Amino acid sequence: MNTKVTIAGVEFKNPVMTASGTFGSGMEYGEFVDLNQLGAVVTKGVANIPWPGNPTPRVAEVYGGMLNSIGLQNPGIDVFIERDIPFLKKYDTRIIVNVCGKTIEEYLEVVERLADTDVDMLEINVSCPNVKEGGIALGQKAECLSEITAAVKEKARQPIIMKLSPNVTDITEMAKAAEAAGADAISLINTLLGTKIDIRRRSFVLANKTGGMSGPAIKPIALRMVYQCAQAVSIPIIGMGGISNAEDALEFLMAGATGVAVGAANFINPYATEEVVKGIEAFMKEEKIQDIHEIIGCVK
Repeated sequence: MNTKVTIAGVEFKNPVMTASGTFGSGMEYGEFVDLNQLGAVVTKGVANIPWPGNPTPRVAEVYGGMLNSIGLQNPGIDVFIERDIPFLKKYDTRIIVNVCGKTIEEYLEVVERLADTDVDMLEINVSCPNVKEGGIALGQKAECLSEITAAVKEKARQPIIMKLSPNVTDITEMAKAAEAAGADAISLINTLLGTKIDIRRRSFVLANKTGGMSGPAIKPIALRMVYQCAQAVSIPIIGMGGISNAEDALEFLMAGATGVAVGAANFINPYATEEVVKGIEAFMKEEKIQDIHEIIGCVK
């Protein structure tokens, strides 16, 4: 039974990954999950310098999921290279580094620092607010997405995945822009923008007022967007958004995703990623499926 998939020339033992920002850089979940069982660990976003993140409170539970406005808190590229890469290299799993920044120049600084490191792919988080564009996320305008994709592709030594924001009018337009600018793959969806109000205090629950919505409630939206993009582009897709179990993951694979990432589910079930891996294998045995490619994109 073959569960291996290939994305941009990189082979993964199975299609199951972690979603950036929900698994730290792997160390935080090491006592719960055998990282050797995962197709890849996708790290928390890494910037050129340490980011303190947003003020608290910055996480809120909502019906069907959660809101977060962490603000991409991270220790910066220096600490990441010194501490996190050596830890992950102990395991037989692919390493995908999520890269963030406030300007294209900041992204490129991180990409260049990672060029000579032993990581497998880079995931570029274009949902970061671009300070030069008045705060709008780089991934919300096709021309901005094209510009950063081309710039990163020129500097990167590793294949690049552009992580798309769902907070756009037409997700296929963004997917096509990323592909045309040279992206090796795309991942989607990032969180949906939402908010919550405390009616007793008559104030927003999150200090930042708004935050990213993730969890089971967004799965139908994410699945629809992954399917649409699979019909619109020919580069591989990593699907995510509300995946809690193997059945969810299989839906994304059948919709056209080559890989799947488990995110918010890690917060309520630290064993979720490993359970998804085992669940996919059990489904394939039950359905007598010899190769996972028999189900990838099977729903038209």
